[in-house]
Amino acid sequence: MIRVLLVDDSATTAAFISALLDADDELSVVGRAQDGEQAIRLMTLLQPDIVVMDINMPKMNGYEATRRILGIHPVPIIICSNIWQPGEMARSFEAIEAGAVTAIPKPPGPGHPDFKRLASLFVQTVKAMAEIRVVCRKPWQQMKKIYQQTPISLMEMQVAPQLLAMGASTGGPPAIKAILEGLNKKIPLPIVIVQHIATGFVEGMASWLGKTISLPVKIAEHEERLQAGHVYLAPAAVQMGVAKGRIVIDKTAYPENGLRPAISFLFRSVAEEYGMYGIGVLLTGMGKDGAAELLALRKKGALTIAQDEASAVVNGMPGEAVKLEAASYVLPPVEISRLLNKVTQRATP
Repeated sequence: MIRVLLVDDSATTAAFISALLDADDELSVVGRAQDGEQAIRLMTLLQPDIVVMDINMPKMNGYEATRRILGIHPVPIIICSNIWQPGEMARSFEAIEAGAVTAIPKPPGPGHPDFKRLASLFVQTVKAMAEIRVVCRKPWQQMKKIYQQTPISLMEMQVAPQLLAMGASTGGPPAIKAILEGLNKKIPLPIVIVQHIATGFVEGMASWLGKTISLPVKIAEHEERLQAGHVYLAPAAVQMGVAKGRIVIDKTAYPENGLRPAISFLFRSVAEEYGMYGIGVLLTGMGKDGAAELLALRKKGALTIAQDEASAVVNGMPGEAVKLEAASYVLPPVEISRLLNKVTQRATP
């Protein structure tokens, strides 16, 4: 039985979510808190396996509660947000940066036409996130390289890279932010990113990144020309690839690995279009999306990088890449930035 602590200042919302979770045989809501302060007090008393946390609450909001709880209790925290309320999105990503494993929208009521599917997705997400083992981590800026495969000498690289592609899932937004923050402000190539994230949150991620890094960030559009030094995030519920220096958005392509957008779709298009002129980076996340395609990139002669286990929230995708020997380097985010800066010095806009 997965023990859930629910934190929400709305008694109606708490009762509704509690009923959804308790209806599952594997879940049990063992306590409810009305604000962050009460949640901190209940952590020691109840010892939950996972926390489902609202953002806007009196006394202490979800961001501050997440930060404080993770300082004393290594437990998965899901941010459960009203994505349509101004300010909630930014605070949701701040909480993820503080250590929450993911952010999901609050499920709609029974009158919603898609209630059954969205309620089921909500419950399955809680169960999946409860499996994550959370540990206390030092900030990436303080971490040194933990593990690195035999590196390719940069002197052996005969070509200037033309595109950087990154893929991430659970725990990805802070890793992506750490990498982008560390890149040269005038990095001479475009950056395309697939982040597995709940529908409705990619806009918030674009806004959050745009306010915290020096590079321009936007949600990618079909047939948009790729520009050096710009960051393009895949839109929700479509596949994103690249072709002839432009973004390709495919609304009809099937999910891959159960996902849309899928990292596999992006990496495969990069391998086909750019070959040795591409760079692939696979970051934290469950499953194996993108691992085989990272190997395809490496076989084409491209530089390939996987996040190391010590810094990954979930070592699923990068771990699969390591097993396949798909990664030229295995590094924490801060070291990925440093490597990319070295490699892209020879690129031309």
